[in-house]
Amino acid sequence: MPDFDVIVMGAGHNALVTAAYAAKAGLKVGVFERRHIVGGAVSTEELVPGYRFDYGGSAHILIRMTPVVRELELTRHGLHYLEVDPMFHAYDGETPWFIHRDAQRTARELEALFPGQGEAYTRFLDDWTPFARSVADLFNSAPGPLDMGKMMVSSGKGRDWMEQLPRILKPYGEVAKEYFTDERVRAPLTWMAAQSGPPPTDPLSAPFLLWHPLYHEGGVARPKGGSGGLTQALKRAIEADGGEVFVNAPVKDILVKDGKAQGIRLENGDTYTARAVVSGTHILTTAGAMPDEFVPESAKNVRVGNGFGMVLRLALSEQVKYRHHTEPDSRVGLGLLIKNEQQLMTGYGQYLAGEPTKDPP
Repeated sequence: MPDFDVIVMGAGHNALVTAAYAAKAGLKVGVFERRHIVGGAVSTEELVPGYRFDYGGSAHILIRMTPVVRELELTRHGLHYLEVDPMFHAYDGETPWFIHRDAQRTARELEALFPGQGEAYTRFLDDWTPFARSVADLFNSAPGPLDMGKMMVSSGKGRDWMEQLPRILKPYGEVAKEYFTDERVRAPLTWMAAQSGPPPTDPLSAPFLLWHPLYHEGGVARPKGGSGGLTQALKRAIEADGGEVFVNAPVKDILVKDGKAQGIRLENGDTYTARAVVSGTHILTTAGAMPDEFVPESAKNVRVGNGFGMVLRLALSEQVKYRHHTEPDSRVGLGLLIKNEQQLMTGYGQYLAGEPTKDPP
């Protein structure tokens, strides 16, 4: 008998979700993580006495548009979300404005501050909420090349999609300019879209702006105690269903027999067998653990991009207060702090030149 039905290699949040569903289905699951803590980028640790730091993002958005939290009963396992409203604080150093969960309130406040822009925001949401909902549906479906086409046909939106396709193929910076004439409104929205990676001038990047309506649909929240509250709850869910989670357990080799992955060998030499092995680690880490003859050439030649963002965590003696502060709203949401679009493009240009930006948004 193998040691496990399923071995999961790595304990980032995606791997933990996989393991939790497998354990809930009655399979005997073992999770093996090289670090001393589960969660990958979705983890929280007290790195300075008295201060808990998130390793990656602190705001949870897309996962709350999936059934994961409900189906895995993560609230029962200690996950408690704190709603963030307003969701975003847009600020150029002079005129702050806020994106609330309530889209109509957001539009009203925008119209009062920047005449015409509230109406533009409403038109933007009306035009692209169906697209954003379809994206959310696609995220929640099994991946496959026909899913997008089937979704268009079944939702009756095929004609609309064909009419919108030229915009979807554009750079998101161009689409933002089609709606918003005031840069004080446009720049924060393009800055939020830029978090996904490409600059505002890249073709085919419009969806990074066009799923903005999803924020109003699902909201933004932070787990109480830090972002790692999600992955700690996943770990407890796995263990409650009989699974085992091992930390400080780096996998060296995936054991293959008769063309099937049948176990793992840790760096300390311990081996564990399973009916199946699921890898939740980086593709190059996975390929490096496999016997060479089973690694596709495409996996060997993956180009790893160079990171162009950084996270700065500060232990502060008191709460942040902005020059034009709205109490407490300025501190609640995610800060989109950008002077203008030129600041974003200059920063990107400096990245391309191999330099850190001197004036980051």
